[in-house]
Amino acid sequence: MATPVKGRPPGKRYLGNTNKKEVHDLHNETPQCQINEIIAAGHAVVFDPDTLGQAHREGYDNGAYCIGGSKR
Repeated sequence: MATPVKGRPPGKRYLGNTNKKEVHDLHNETPQCQINEIIAAGHAVVFDPDTLGQAHREGYDNGAYCIGGSKR
C-alpha cells in the first residue's frame, strides 16, 4: 500500500509520483526524475513492500529516466 511522504524516505528504493502515477528508482535517480520537486509538491509516496512489483500492482508506471520501459 502506498504511503505519503514529506521528505526523502531513508532506506527506501522506490518512490511514486501520485500526480503522474509513475514510480522512480532512487538508486538510479537522474536529474530528469525531479524527485525533489515531486516531494515538494506533495505527490510522493512509498510502497510496502518497497518493490517495483508492488508499485506496478498499485497502478504505477515506470519512470522513463530511472527505470525505463514505460507501459504507456
